[in-house]
Amino acid sequence: MNEKTTFGGIPEQFAQLESSSVVCIPVPYDGTSTWGKGADKGPEALLEAAENMELFDIETGTEPYKSGIYLTDPVTESKSAETMTEAVYETTLKYLNKGKRVSLIGGEHSVSIGAMRAHREKHPNMTVLQLDAHADLRASYEGSTCNHACALHEASKNGPLIQVGIRSMDISEEVHMNRDNAFFAHELINDPNWVQEVLARLHGPVYITIDLDAFDPAILPATGTPEPGGLMWYPTLNMLAEVFRQKQVVGFDIVELCPNPYSKPSNFIAAKLYYKLLAYWIK
Repeated sequence: MNEKTTFGGIPEQFAQLESSSVVCIPVPYDGTSTWGKGADKGPEALLEAAENMELFDIETGTEPYKSGIYLTDPVTESKSAETMTEAVYETTLKYLNKGKRVSLIGGEHSVSIGAMRAHREKHPNMTVLQLDAHADLRASYEGSTCNHACALHEASKNGPLIQVGIRSMDISEEVHMNRDNAFFAHELINDPNWVQEVLARLHGPVYITIDLDAFDPAILPATGTPEPGGLMWYPTLNMLAEVFRQKQVVGFDIVELCPNPYSKPSNFIAAKLYYKLLAYWIK
């Protein structure tokens, strides 16, 4: 990644750790992806796009950056998926122990494992809300329990996991899936009440993990494993806004941006999504 700057180019006065309400941890890791490579370039692409956003959020009538966004140095441990996971866990816990609200930008989905582990240490009764095209519930894959295909397995065993947008999985994952908490993409289009049904399943503190392939590739194609039939922008934002309004969100991550050097809309959507979540969180 390039030399560290502030998130979105915000003034330094709003980017100091001591006064910032939110910490943003970039994790440029792409060690276990199995098709499209390049998610390690995702954090840098998101941050570059963020510097071209206008920072007034029309929907909430706020300027979220004025609550302070501290951009950490990236977590660059990459010897193995396991050592990366431990480094993310330790970094996340360090900032949680400082009383900060912590967010991550990836990197492939395996970077979320350590972040969720640290948040659960602080909130044992935490529910995880996953937006994703893939179930990511394999117990292990290619010799690792920290593979991107296993990103939600640990979370599924340690507390409630609500999965939204799923439309691709291996049959081996069925045994680990709670079907009552799975909202498959093909079912959402015929269910006008799906947002309320999701909200009804979120109990206690909530951690949100968003794999960008949850979105339809028509609006966000730059992911490693795009799947047709995904979520669209405003219905997804409407759901997320209600989660932040009605529930206690304790942390979130956005992962799996695999930037295309010839097309930047996906990068900008990822940056905009991150900033929208900050607007909902801070408000």
